[in-house]
Amino acid sequence: MFKKTRNTVKKYRQGNIPAAFGADLWLSGATNVPNLLLRFYKDMNLTDSEVMTLIQMFRLRNEEKDLHPAPETLAEYMSASPQEVERNIKSLFQKKILVETLYYDETRDVVLTGYDFEPLFEKLSDSWACARAKEIEKAGTKLDDLAHRATRKEALSSCYMIFEKEFGRPLSPIEVEKITQWVDQAGSDLVKEALRRAVLMGKRNFRYIDTILLDWNKNNLDSIASIEEHDRNFQVKMPARKNRARDGSRLDDGGGADNNRRKALIKKLYLT
Repeated sequence: MFKKTRNTVKKYRQGNIPAAFGADLWLSGATNVPNLLLRFYKDMNLTDSEVMTLIQMFRLRNEEKDLHPAPETLAEYMSASPQEVERNIKSLFQKKILVETLYYDETRDVVLTGYDFEPLFEKLSDSWACARAKEIEKAGTKLDDLAHRATRKEALSSCYMIFEKEFGRPLSPIEVEKITQWVDQAGSDLVKEALRRAVLMGKRNFRYIDTILLDWNKNNLDSIASIEEHDRNFQVKMPARKNRARDGSRLDDGGGADNNRRKALIKKLYLT
């Protein structure tokens, strides 16, 4: 164990006690206690007394070069008996917070036994990493939620504008609420597609659009691609004679025949 160094005592001028205290405060240095240790020691199952024991060990190592202070020495600076300090040290060993190791004193060419704080900081880094992971997860959840809200708001605004344009008037509060419900349940793309099909049939009313969306939901159709595939399969299964009867005579009017066939398909799907 290193011997304690003898302090040089200076004779201060009378009445200059604050300056003397300030000089000693500065020259005595400070013991750096990591904020992370103060933050996480409870999570590491350390008691207040055990942490104070560690802090005094830090101080004695830095200030007096004492690598292995005795319980009696530590107790001099704590409101604890040497027996309690000894129990603290034993507990720190049991919790794998503290170990003993060999140190080489080059100035005296001797090997000394001292306390090793590396296990403490390994456990502290684990606690820090767990806390940081939770913070990152929480932040990610918050950011994802904000992004979802922004996307939802944009999708709703787009649907409101399209409906007002097709209906040629402002939407009522009840209609806004209904569109919001559709978008939350089916998504804006399907709501817009249902509106497009309703307009194609000249059925600009919410009941008809709701019928289309309910039918898609019943058939587990949750994308434009799945809806189009469902339409194609329905056309294949539909008898050719009924198909001709529904479509009427073919018209070669630059797209009119296709429109008629699409209308007939929609009627068959949603009006029967």
